[in-house]
Amino acid sequence: MPTLQRLKDFAVCAAVLATTVTATTTAATSATDSDPLARFHRQRLTWHRCALGTDDKSGRALDDAGADCADISVPLDYTAPGGRTISVAISRLKATDTAHRIGLLLLNDGGPAGPSLHMPVTKSHVMGEVAGRYDLIGMDPRFVGRSTPLDCGWDLGSAPLRSAGSDSAAYLEEVAVARELARRCERIHGDVLPYVTTRNTARDMDVIRAALGEDTVSYLGYSYGSYLGEVYTQLFPGRTDRMVLDGVMSPERYSPALLRGAEAANEAALRAWASWAAARHGAYGLGATRGQVLATVRHILDAVARAPLRIGKEYLLDEHVLPAVLIGGLGSDLGHRRAALADTVRLLARAADREPVEPSEALAGQLEFLLTGAGSAAAGQMTSIVCGDVAERRGIGSYRRAVEASRERFPLAGPVADNITSCEFWKRPAEAPTVLDNDVPALLVAATGDPRTPYAGAESVHEQWPSSRLLTVAGARQHGLYGEYGNACVDERVNVYLRTGRLPADDPACAAATER
Repeated sequence: MPTLQRLKDFAVCAAVLATTVTATTTAATSATDSDPLARFHRQRLTWHRCALGTDDKSGRALDDAGADCADISVPLDYTAPGGRTISVAISRLKATDTAHRIGLLLLNDGGPAGPSLHMPVTKSHVMGEVAGRYDLIGMDPRFVGRSTPLDCGWDLGSAPLRSAGSDSAAYLEEVAVARELARRCERIHGDVLPYVTTRNTARDMDVIRAALGEDTVSYLGYSYGSYLGEVYTQLFPGRTDRMVLDGVMSPERYSPALLRGAEAANEAALRAWASWAAARHGAYGLGATRGQVLATVRHILDAVARAPLRIGKEYLLDEHVLPAVLIGGLGSDLGHRRAALADTVRLLARAADREPVEPSEALAGQLEFLLTGAGSAAAGQMTSIVCGDVAERRGIGSYRRAVEASRERFPLAGPVADNITSCEFWKRPAEAPTVLDNDVPALLVAATGDPRTPYAGAESVHEQWPSSRLLTVAGARQHGLYGEYGNACVDERVNVYLRTGRLPADDPACAAATER
């Protein structure tokens, strides 16, 4: 699962195309062999520049790096490949070391609903000379970013990250919101929702592999992208070469409540951050001890339960959304990320005292995403994917009971992780959830304190894949390590594997930084 900042970036990309699902005509139709997907596997791609205009920074970065882009035609419904089609946007940064070319490296940045078109540029930096041995392929998954889009018209905030609130009345408000958001998605996109799934995105990946003329594909996926990679290996055994999963999510944990199971890790991250902030009381004024900093956070949560906090002239932050702001700041123990959270908490504490406050540029962007229609596309896409993947029919009372059972131990994360979601009111998934029963040689990368995808998920996948190796960073409270944490040990271990294709003999470990 991505950080809130990533989700905000996703929403910007997802709004680029504002059209409805249409039939594409780029697939070659002359193939008449026994392969029902032959016209997709053999389609002729039209490569073009990536930038959509002068304001398209991501596209311009791809163009400046020498990448090109294309739209691949895929079936909406893989059980009816002769029917309606949609497009999936890809980018390609071609191998420069052709004498040592390895093949394709397909990249996914997480989510669900994370655009990944930009990744050939961002990941080529950490890969160094290894990048030149691959065609680096970014992909905006179906209905995301520049692919055929989906927007449910939500203006009620980022639904997957809402809190149940402080009492039964607040929870009933959440029930009404979840029901209304599900109704909107069904009304606008009911004809395509059964096909907005991880399994279909994995099938799209295999069309990309075939259309680019490769027998196998290497893969680097973060967070939810690790789950997507796992699903691909299950549907298409033997078609992966080198596989790196960072921030590993196990299929057993994957559910519509994306933070369920991560409550303890988030509360531990909150306490660790509070200790960090207390040591810098002179800079932030949040409290001179960890207990005092946590009391400041509690004061904010108590105040917002009584009445929403006014942030600037535009934003009213209520008890359903404010916890997501705090949790969003706990995804990393890097110093600049902790400092950003401290700045936010300092501002929220003043707002809790009903003082007039103005948000920073970064916080204003976050609130715009969370509180307005700016986050509609990303929130609707994320919810559509998880609801299309995993059934959720528990009865509305069960969530309320789960929230109350976890609130005492996890006062911040529990009401978010256990809250009702729109999946309670969604149609049943068209396919059963994916179960891993294979064994894949892969490099799994995980931090023991990851507050998004708990370390136990990496251990579970490692146990299911005996041929895999688990690279651990003990003590790090970080979601996303390779190329994102500044850990030279992690970066070098992954690069060696991508260069040689040889996994370590044993499960390696890298040390976390002692001071952040």
